[in-house]
Order: sequence, then C-alpha cells, then structure tokens
Amino acid sequence: MTSGNATGGRGATGAGDDDGEVSPWRGTKPELVTAAVLVTAAAVAGYLMASWAGLSVVVIATAAIALLVLRALLPQLTPDQAKKAREKPTARTLSGYSHRRFVVRTATSSLGFYNSELRPVLEHLLAARLAERHGVNLYQDPAAARGLLCRSPRDASLWAWIDPDPKTTGPKEPARGNSEQSGIPRRTLARLIDRLEQL
Repeated sequence: MTSGNATGGRGATGAGDDDGEVSPWRGTKPELVTAAVLVTAAAVAGYLMASWAGLSVVVIATAAIALLVLRALLPQLTPDQAKKAREKPTARTLSGYSHRRFVVRTATSSLGFYNSELRPVLEHLLAARLAERHGVNLYQDPAAARGLLCRSPRDASLWAWIDPDPKTTGPKEPARGNSEQSGIPRRTLARLIDRLEQL
C-alpha cells in the first residue's frame, strides 16, 4: 500500500518536477479520481434510465461543468491588466551578441557613452577581479590596482580608461555644443579586456 501511494504521488507530480516547474495539477489525483468515478456512475445511471439519450445528457452536463470549474480555477486578469497587456507594445530586444556589438561600437564612437555605460561595467569587473584574486581594494588602494593592471609600459595608458577617479587621469568629455568626442579606441578596449581576463 505504501509503494502504491509513493507511485501515485509521483504520477500526480508529473514531469513538471523534472523541469523544475510545479504542475498546477500536483496533489489533485484523489479529486480527479473521485470526479471520474462520479461521472462514470452518472453515465451508467443515465444510460440505464434513458439509453443513449441519458448518456448524452450526462456527457454534455459533465463537459459544461468541467469548463465552468476550469474557468473559475484559472487566474483572471483585472480589466487594467488586460488593457495594459493589449496596449503594451512588443519591445524589440537585442540578442546578447547584437547587444555587445552595439555597446562596443557606440563606446568606441562616443566618449560620453563609454563613460556612462561601458566604463562602470569594466570598473566593476576590475574591482571584482582584484578583490577575489589579489585581495586588493580598487577604491582604497588604486596605486596597487594600477600596478597589477598595468604590468608593462605598453599597458600604462589603460589606467586612464578604467581609473575609478577619472577626473584626474580619465579622458575628458567635450563641452556641450562641441562635436562628440570619440570614445575608447578599439585596440585599447581589446587590450583592456585582455588584461582584465588575465588578472
């Protein structure tokens, strides 16, 4: 009897557990069995009392009741939610690769974009690498951080592009009204990412 319950519980759970999702029918096996027995008994009684006409009435009534029960059990959207769902425009999302290309292209052509979007990401990555692998806090000991990032004279120029205090060493954004200043050069960005991966 114990093994039967275990098997029944597993069957009621269904494949949803394998996917990490909980089935809405989980734990409803006793109710479903009871409903099936009642419908079968009603169908037999209908057939015995009125032949095929009685069976048809039972089947139609059962289908109608099942639809009403399902409608009551399914979550309903409020009028505001339904309106928002209809009116909400479908956003065009960029795939990971397309988004990365967009960020790199824009960061190399616009210093403002680099400073506001890409620089904080690279700075955060540098801080995490230094803390995890070298025990150095980028913000409390920037000199040690710079020494670890710029190990050769070739890398000395990288610090200006990732310095947590860009007011002193970072590239300056143009004044308003001037033409947009170019962002980080592609080779510099590639070298900077390479150094971050090597840290």
